[in-house]
Order: sequence, then structure tokens, then C-alpha cells
Amino acid sequence: MSKKSIFVALFIILLQSGLMATQRSNKTVQKQISQNNIFSAKNIKPLMEKVFQWQINNPIDSNEEIDNRWARSTFYSGVMYAFHTTGDNSYLDQTIIWGKGWNWNRGSRYRHADDLVCGQAYLDVYSIKKDPIMLKGIKSAVDSLIAFPKTGREDWWWCDALFMAPPVLVRLGSLTNNEKYYNYLNKMYWDATDYLYSPADSLFFRDKSFFNAKTKNGRKVFWSRGNAWVLGGLTQMLDKMPKNEPSRLKYLTLYKKMIYKIAALQQPDGLWRASLLDPLQIPVKETSGSTFFAFAMAWGVNNGILPQKLFAPKIKKAWASIVKCIDEEGKLGYVQPIGAMPENVKADDNQEYATGAFLMAGSEMIKMSKEAQADNHKVVEKRTVEFKTDVKEDTTLKNITKLMIK
Repeated sequence: MSKKSIFVALFIILLQSGLMATQRSNKTVQKQISQNNIFSAKNIKPLMEKVFQWQINNPIDSNEEIDNRWARSTFYSGVMYAFHTTGDNSYLDQTIIWGKGWNWNRGSRYRHADDLVCGQAYLDVYSIKKDPIMLKGIKSAVDSLIAFPKTGREDWWWCDALFMAPPVLVRLGSLTNNEKYYNYLNKMYWDATDYLYSPADSLFFRDKSFFNAKTKNGRKVFWSRGNAWVLGGLTQMLDKMPKNEPSRLKYLTLYKKMIYKIAALQQPDGLWRASLLDPLQIPVKETSGSTFFAFAMAWGVNNGILPQKLFAPKIKKAWASIVKCIDEEGKLGYVQPIGAMPENVKADDNQEYATGAFLMAGSEMIKMSKEAQADNHKVVEKRTVEFKTDVKEDTTLKNITKLMIK
């Protein structure tokens, strides 16, 4: 046998050995995942910590830019949800480091809602530490907007804005006990909703450029992430809003109309596609929308707003699929990059805002776990009664899930 033949033979053996080792490694990972109960709090908590730490160690450099500050702020909104649920001080400590880095101030764009989203995490920390500097910057920024208001459709002209600013206003209203923040919120929110919301579809257009847009298959364009962020914002608002706030019922009604529609659009693999009404437009799973949908649905079940029998299977299916999008190191993939419409996504795509949404979803999954239900049986039972809804209304909304997408 010639030296060349020997070399080729050795190369083939090494290549096959490497492939076999990779296959064994992948099988080991899948075996570990299958052996762990991904719906158990004792497994959800370390998974959240792993994903959190990976993102801290692998920041997205472009999120340091002024126009992209909202992406990292959304991450820290999720970090604080994780802290409140787990009590792990590493989440709180990291948020404080980040907040200090910005001197607890908003972004530089005076009227832009994206530059207010940092207030979600700031005010969550303030509610614990009571350091006035954590409140001052955001409060003064919002006060200046209230003093010189514009309409909702002017300042919040894109649906993502309903995630950015409204939860900050609810926090301010609750922390200061000042009704002016709710008055401002209600005027802005419902004007923007009248502008962007499609009652016939129970979904939001991203902005006016999509009012008459159609996919190649002739269907309306409703962006998954845009609608997921509306729901993510609504869920935060309802979670932080006092139960006796007069405007609460109207927000709750919108939440329910949207969540039943979203449940009907879940794909067989448990996740949602970038274009909600045309999953074939971009037939790839996407996590920056799916994580917020899972968060919103799980919160609804945990608070007795949504029927567990109908939604729990959908939530578990979504969570199982989200977990599969996390690699061995803790990186969450299949995240659509920063954009403004349904676009393609790859397995390796990651962004900080999706990790924040994942931490929110994980926080609600912990509360859904059997351990949490056993520990808080009386609380869960009380919530179910508190949020009991009209039977006729629920029946009407449930029928939405039976609609076929035509």
C-alpha cells in the first residue's frame, strides 16, 4: 500500500471516529434532556441561571449603541422577573451593576418609547432598595412627557412601543400612588390601539406600512415578535396593576382576546412563526416571539384568568420546544435579529431581548410546577376565584381557537 493510500485510509478512520463521537455527544445531550423533567422547578431554575450567565458572558456589542439600548433593557426586565421568582441575588446584583452604568437614566431620545423600557428594571430595583436615584431619572422623563403630551398614535406609532413604555407607567403609578400616570397611560394606550389593532384578527399591525400589506400567499402580515411584545407588555401591566384600578378590566379584555387568538396560531412543534397568519412565509421556528407568548399564557393560567385544561398543554408544548432551542452552553437560538417585520432566522441567531423573555417565561413555568402548586395551593385557589370571568365571554373566546386559518 502506498503512503498516499495509507494517509487516505487514516483520514477516513479519523473522520468517522469524529462523526461517531459527535453523534454520541448529541445522543448524550438528548438523553440528559429527556431524563430531566423540564417542567420541574428544580430543573427550571438552573436552566434559567445557565442561560442568564451565558448571555452575561456573551453580550451583543451592538446593544451598546444608543438606538439599540432597548434590547439590553428588555433582557434586564426578564432578569428582575427571575429575581422575584427565585430570590437569587445574582440577578439583582447584576441588574444594579447595569443600572449604575447608566446612572439610572433613560436613553437620550426624548420622546422615543424604546428609551423608556430601561425603567422596568430600574423601578423593580427601586421597589426593593428604595434608593431615590433609581426613581428620579425615569420619573422626571415621564413627567416631562406628560407635561407636553402627544397622541398615542404619534409617540407610540409602532406596536412594540406598547411593551416599552406602558409597563413603566404602571410601575410609576403603583409606586407613587399618583393617578396621573394611569390617566396618561390610558389616553396613550387606547389611541395607539385604535390606530394599530385589527379587531377582526385580534392582532396588532406592526405599523401603518402593514395596514394593506399581504404575504406572497395573500395573507395579512402580522409580525410574531410585535404581537408577542404587545402581550408581554400587557401581561406585565396586569401583573403590576392594582386589582381595583378602574382601567384594569379593559386591558384584561384585550389580553384575553389576543391570547386566545395566539393559542390558535401555535404551530405543531409548539412554537410560532415570524408571520403569524402565514407560517409558510418563513417556515422556521422563532423564539423572540414564542418566549413572550409562553410567558403571557403561563401567567394567565397561574393567575386564574385562563382555563388550565385548555392552556396548560399548549404552554408545556411551547416550553419544551423553547428548551430545545438552548444549546449545551446555555445559548438561546432561533432569535430573529433586530428588525421591523417577519424575517428569516437561523439556529445560531441570538439576542439579549429573547433571553429576557425566556427568563420571564421560566419564572412563570416555575410557578406552574407541581412543587409551586403544592406550596401555594391556597393562594392559587384564591386567585382562581378572584379572576373568575363570565362564562358566556369565555365560551365565545374559546371558539376562536377552533378557527381555521384560511
